Amino acid sequence: MALRYPRPMFELRQVSKRYGETVALDALDLSIARGATTALIGPSGAGKSSVLRMLVGLEWPDSGEVRFDGAPLRRETLLEQRRRIGYVIQEGGLFPHLTGAGNAALLARTLDWDRTRIDTRLRDLAELCRLPYEALSRYPAELSGGQRQRVGLIRALMLDPQVLLLDEPLGALDPVVRHELQDQMRALFDQLDKTVVLVTHDVAEAAWLGDTLVLMHEGRVLQQGSARELLETPADPFVRQFMGAQRSVGEVA
Repeated sequence: MALRYPRPMFELRQVSKRYGETVALDALDLSIARGATTALIGPSGAGKSSVLRMLVGLEWPDSGEVRFDGAPLRRETLLEQRRRIGYVIQEGGLFPHLTGAGNAALLARTLDWDRTRIDTRLRDLAELCRLPYEALSRYPAELSGGQRQRVGLIRALMLDPQVLLLDEPLGALDPVVRHELQDQMRALFDQLDKTVVLVTHDVAEAAWLGDTLVLMHEGRVLQQGSARELLETPADPFVRQFMGAQRSVGEVA
């Protein structure tokens, strides 16, 4: 996909982060395009989820700077900036004591949206995310994994944010539901025309959903580009190893 916007949505400039003796991010430089879908891939411990938490202000760098829409991400302006970012984790990260509607509308209620506005938005998003509206009256324990993930997506989209961040959103689902949601999410991303950043361990999923792949290893970016570029012109031996490590059914059948 040709990039339509010159200024990136996010920039990480020499960002470093340690957890005790563990280096999560090592002087990381990364630019994330506006209006495109970027997939962060790499082995466990590569720093993918740390990057995502930096983008939404759940973690702060020990050194370096995170910029969002041209401005530094700062604690004093974080609440306002977060309202422009939707965040989704595995199983939707739903509160078990709230219904689907209660979870999805939580932030809208804190902003004093009236009941009619909330209900209209929930109905529109339920249709968009292919969730029966009636399912929003159920509690998370009464929903399937795929339904919980859809509720999490509805909650992330409730305020119509510019950005969607997704941390292994399909990782806990069975293969059939995961495949179905991959197709639906790709269509949804195309329709919404938002900046999307997702973390996944699944290279095929990243290639299916992402315009750009970012392969990370040991807190650094090894290569950023299309799936074809990473496959055909790997910038590092580890890139070649990682991209070729996942077997297809045809190899073992």
